[in-house]
Amino acid sequence: MVERKPEWPEHGDLVIATIESVTDYGSYAKLDEFGKRGLLHVSEISSSWIRNIRDFVREGQKVVLKVLRVDSEKGHIDLSLRRVTKRERIEKIMSWKKERKGETLFREVATKVNLTVDELYQQAGEKIDEKFGIYEGFEKAVKEGPETLTKIGVPENIAVAFAEVGEDRIHVKMVKVKGILEIKCMKPNGVKVIKEAFAAVQAKKISDASVKFYVIAAPKYSIEARAENYKKAEEVFQEAAQNVVSKITKAGGQGTFRREK
Repeated sequence: MVERKPEWPEHGDLVIATIESVTDYGSYAKLDEFGKRGLLHVSEISSSWIRNIRDFVREGQKVVLKVLRVDSEKGHIDLSLRRVTKRERIEKIMSWKKERKGETLFREVATKVNLTVDELYQQAGEKIDEKFGIYEGFEKAVKEGPETLTKIGVPENIAVAFAEVGEDRIHVKMVKVKGILEIKCMKPNGVKVIKEAFAAVQAKKISDASVKFYVIAAPKYSIEARAENYKKAEEVFQEAAQNVVSKITKAGGQGTFRREK
């Protein structure tokens, strides 16, 4: 495993488990994240009456269970299925899938930078894990660039590898807001003023968002803001457009912008 996990789960933890055997009094399940075995008693399988236990659990089935009791000295773990809500089950499965994908991507980075998984964890993984989580670290590198990792002490070559692997393997859902900028500057250095205004806005790092400009036909330019949600994208769009217009007018030019519907 990439992430350093405790040896035993704690009371109340949600765990991913594989049903190994089914008996009249319950079933035994292997906790995939810990390598331990626990008992799912028949009384903790369902709140309704159970005629056939295999209608609820079967060998080889993956389930989300809640830890009721842990006795590390005796090696006993008591589990429950009926106490896991639908929302808890969905959230745990999503978290587990992200964790597994993060481990796979982490191994790809290790190969890319010629390190063992343990060496990579010591040099960078521990910092990323503590600050964001491994998978979330990949997402941050994709959205915000390698700099988001170098800021927390990750070596630049590893941060770049994280971003590259993430871009190849993770689809980060972003929404976009578009608009039109109409700007002109008749000063002798007008073209330079416009280019510098765009460059200044794009150089500003925005958490979980980005801004791009495209030439339509001078004096019209397209501005596109991307973010995880429309509220953030709208805020980024408004600020970026206003900054460009402000820089142009201060340099003696003119500018307006409008949001596309």
